[in-house]
Amino acid sequence: MKRQLAILLLSVTVLPAYSQGEVYLCVDSNGNREYKNTGSVARCKKVDLPGVSTIPSAPKKPVVQTASAKPADFPRVDNTVQKARDSDRRQILQDEMRTEEQKLAEIRREYNNGEPERRGDERNYAKYQERTAALKDDLARTEKNVEALKRELGNLK
Repeated sequence: MKRQLAILLLSVTVLPAYSQGEVYLCVDSNGNREYKNTGSVARCKKVDLPGVSTIPSAPKKPVVQTASAKPADFPRVDNTVQKARDSDRRQILQDEMRTEEQKLAEIRREYNNGEPERRGDERNYAKYQERTAALKDDLARTEKNVEALKRELGNLK
């Protein structure tokens, strides 16, 4: 264990020395080029490489947050403008509510308490069951939409 630790420490201290050591370009008899860290072969020549440059980054400034995150010139909305916006929002929600309620009434009529009328293209009972399940899902989703719109309108008043 002590030996492994000694080897690890030695490799950590020796590696930086090799990283800036000499580099040789060697060409073998076939003309292939190889870069090596030893020039033992006669066909190797030393390559001059520029030194490694490091530039330290600028120190980070600590971010100081104030209690008031709003700037002094934060835009304010006039009361009449805000009332007009609220009125427009209420009107849009009411229009959506009417549309969803009409859709809900149509789906309920077509669903017919879980027994919709069979169509001519539904000779196969599986197709009929598939359409019935889709209607049931549409009915549940539309009911949730109506409930959500009612809650939203209730929050406005």
